[in-house]
Parts: sequence; C-alpha cells; structure tokens
Amino acid sequence: MDDERTDVTVVAVDSPDDIVKARQSGRELATRLGFTLTDVTMIATAISEVARNITSYADRGEIHFSVEKYDGRTAFVVRAHDNGPGIADVSRALEDGYSSGKGLGLGLPGAKRLMDRLEVHSEVGAGTVVEMWKWV
Repeated sequence: MDDERTDVTVVAVDSPDDIVKARQSGRELATRLGFTLTDVTMIATAISEVARNITSYADRGEIHFSVEKYDGRTAFVVRAHDNGPGIADVSRALEDGYSSGKGLGLGLPGAKRLMDRLEVHSEVGAGTVVEMWKWV
C-alpha cells in the first residue's frame, strides 16, 4: 500500500496550545504543497479536530505529517497517534452526534468530510491512530 514516503514532521500534542501548533504546521505544509486556500482551511480544521480529541480523551499524543505516494498518486497524510483509552466502537464514533465524552460528536465525522480519506484504528486500552489523506 505504501509506495513512497517523504520525511515526516512530528508535532507533540500535550496541551490545548499544541492544537494550534499542529494546525499551523499542517497549514504551512499544505500551503507549500500548493493546496488552494479552501483546501488548506479544510486540512487545518481536520487537524484541529483530531488534535482536540487527543487533548480531550488521551491527554497526549503526536501528529505526524508526510507526503506519500499510493498507487502513483501523491497525498498529504496526517496521522494522529495516542496511547489513550481507545475507541470501543469506531463505526459509531464516525457517526454525526455520537460522543463518548462531553463533545458534540462532530470531530471525527467532520474531519472525515473535510479530507479525501479517513481511517481510524483503535484498541480499547491501547490507544488510537487516525489517518487522514488529502490528494495533492
């Protein structure tokens, strides 16, 4: 599946201030990649949503940014990793309005709508990885 990957930029997400850092890093890379202002805004918003989930549910984690080739196409890839409690029902977490906490249940479903692809891999008690792509 993974044909080629460029260097990875990593942003630690340990506090709400890091949500802004992650958003800025993703915005800068997306701009350098030539995305339109609309796409840059959508990417930055999706990054904010997954970073907020890290601070809300897992306390800390990392967001990795890379440019990867899949099947001859180039994608800007965002991977959010945490070692939090995990998500018991991933398909339900991707439904609008579902929240296991105090949120509105718009984070993951909203991020999915903003990006070209979103996958969630989670294990209860072991953490979550959210991978999002936007085709370049």
